[in-house]
Amino acid sequence: MTDFTQTPPTELDARRRRIIFRAQHRGTFENDLLIGDFVKANIAAMTPAELDELEAVMEFPDAELADWLTGRREIPAHADGPMLRRIRAAALNRAT
Repeated sequence: MTDFTQTPPTELDARRRRIIFRAQHRGTFENDLLIGDFVKANIAAMTPAELDELEAVMEFPDAELADWLTGRREIPAHADGPMLRRIRAAALNRAT
């Protein structure tokens, strides 16, 4: 896993910088932390396909994402995918 703190933001391309900003400014503090911290820690190593999947995940409403990421609700089939599962695993590991 690449640690974003070791990669200065100025060395990341514009798309990655936009994704970081969007991940940290979701509208709810809970998602800002859960999604934003995951993105900061992993963005530098993500492939273009993973960035696409991450952007798709961030299209879901904050309330639903918070429920899925914290385990309050199961991820429904229409939203389930590797990226959302990675973010959820990171969020659940954060709680322990």
